[in-house]
Amino acid sequence: MVCQVSSEQADPGARAGRSAELDDLDRRIVEELRRDGRVSMRALAERLHISRANVYTRVERLHRDGVITGYSAVINPERYGYGVSAYVYLKVSQHSWKSVRRRVLEIPEVAHGALVSGENDLVLLVRTRDAQCLRELVLNRLQTIPDVVSSHTVLILDELPSHPT
Repeated sequence: MVCQVSSEQADPGARAGRSAELDDLDRRIVEELRRDGRVSMRALAERLHISRANVYTRVERLHRDGVITGYSAVINPERYGYGVSAYVYLKVSQHSWKSVRRRVLEIPEVAHGALVSGENDLVLLVRTRDAQCLRELVLNRLQTIPDVVSSHTVLILDELPSHPT
């Protein structure tokens, strides 16, 4: 089952400050930019069959409203030199997630992190050069952060290709 947010569903959240008010054209713009963040406004307008002025206005509003927060290069981790990827689950002392979060954000090998519910408190996607670097990261840098109670590491054997949602 695919769950998509329609314009009608997005509106109630906008009033609560959680999501911006977006129509179908805004969503198509975002989808195109997620597919190709380097596309020119002219090409984007042509793809969507709208005027360049309309594209510029809408993209500017999407930035201003915080829907689009930036652009980045998507890399192949192995080609970039990260031969080992893993998920590291951390349990932290009660009420200490903010301080642990600050420390984790300083570690360049952390590609993504999330505060989660359940048995663990944080889940990190980490990428390292090799197994020795992963060992050093987990044992000497993550487990030594004050308030980290325990960790659990799961190696990633293969990754599914990501696609815009």
